[in-house]
Amino acid sequence: MLVCDPEDYASIDFFVAIGASGPRGLNDIERLLARLPPDLRAVVLIVLHRPWDRVSYLREVLNRHSAIPIHIAEDGERLRNGYGYIGEPGAHLALAANSLGDLIADPRNLHRNRTVDALFRSVAAHARGRFIGVVLSGALDDGSRGLAAIHEAGGVTMVLTPHDPPGRGMPENAIGYDGPIDFIGTPEAIAANIVERVQAREPARRTTE
Repeated sequence: MLVCDPEDYASIDFFVAIGASGPRGLNDIERLLARLPPDLRAVVLIVLHRPWDRVSYLREVLNRHSAIPIHIAEDGERLRNGYGYIGEPGAHLALAANSLGDLIADPRNLHRNRTVDALFRSVAAHARGRFIGVVLSGALDDGSRGLAAIHEAGGVTMVLTPHDPPGRGMPENAIGYDGPIDFIGTPEAIAANIVERVQAREPARRTTE
């Protein structure tokens, strides 16, 4: 496991990793981003399942709702507080050592339904003790294993309040997979809790709203 030098993270208070899928997941991301302040001292990493072989306008869509600017990460890019980052559909976003962005090339779409897990696991490996994983709407169980990795590494876990029958979607599977979830709520409540934790720099565990 790679470990980052703490000095490389001195200017970043938190990493916030968000995973979702489908139109409902996109709506959740938009609602969450709309409640984050522009001076948030955190790097926000966003994965949304998308068709890997089509042009994506996700950055433009998210920028219409977000108070923080959304960028398409470049391989090896040094990340900054107060910015949101996404990857291209065929180059999945992950966190590398030394607070750099990392893109996992996937021309054959081998990671298609595990891109949230890939992001979360990279955050658990590299972000030290200042990181939050968030699972929003989506089908199946992508994000469950990665969120468990974040919990195991000492990070904070947050999940959207389930709205589907048990076992049907990403939030339900994340809650049922392994270990307690630190916060469960609406996108707006999750955003407020993120802001509170980032400002306090000391996460509190296991609350529900």
